[in-house]
Amino acid sequence: NAIDTLAASGAKGFVICTPDPKLGPAIMAKAKSYGLKVVTVDDQFLNAKGEPMTEVPLVMMAASEIGYQQGTELFKEMTKRGWDASTTGVMAITADELDTARRRVDGSIKALKEAGFPEGQIYRVPTKTNDIPGALDAANSLLVQYPDVKQWLIVGMNDNTVLGGVRATEGQGFAATNVIGIGINGVDAVNELAKSNPTGFYGSLLPSPDVNGFKSIESLYKWVTDDVEPEKFFEVTDVVLITRDNFRTELEKKGL
Repeated sequence: NAIDTLAASGAKGFVICTPDPKLGPAIMAKAKSYGLKVVTVDDQFLNAKGEPMTEVPLVMMAASEIGYQQGTELFKEMTKRGWDASTTGVMAITADELDTARRRVDGSIKALKEAGFPEGQIYRVPTKTNDIPGALDAANSLLVQYPDVKQWLIVGMNDNTVLGGVRATEGQGFAATNVIGIGINGVDAVNELAKSNPTGFYGSLLPSPDVNGFKSIESLYKWVTDDVEPEKFFEVTDVVLITRDNFRTELEKKGL
């Protein structure tokens, strides 16, 4: 596998963003068998009991804080449009089995509640997959349960889950002006924001992948070359809201 290949090449360590946090014990066992140092990015390893493997250095976007900003921006735009909160609902598309996803959505909901949005009108719905088709199915199942909602705020852990929610509202007859979706990641939102006519996808929080990548590689380099052990937990908080008005300029700043 990839770790065998790394070891054979003479590598001293590696940075990994695991596709499944539960692979953590197996990854670490293999890495230790070769004496390789490991830095994880974005999703924290989980042990056999499902508990975070806090002994493994982790560099990640500040999930709760970024989620909180998502909720703040949603409420700000809702207020700007003069929506009546009594006829507005929050569609929170969740994937609570992933720590990052859970923390982002929980942070967003916290911001909305603190801003004064009615807690009873915040509806959580789980998605089987964190992509557009999975979120579309989840959103459709939610929309039919609340036919009296006239406007929707859409929360999700990334751009594609929010886009799935937006597609569902379109399919059920909601005008773009009655939907506000704000994603997280930015890059997956480009085609949507570039459309000639606005959709319910208002914008996305663009993180700083340059900072995330630099910090993870810097940590591993110093660990390997100078035996300076990395911080066990480092969060990157830098994000900017990109919309139809500024997305090209902001992506260019990041070299994207």
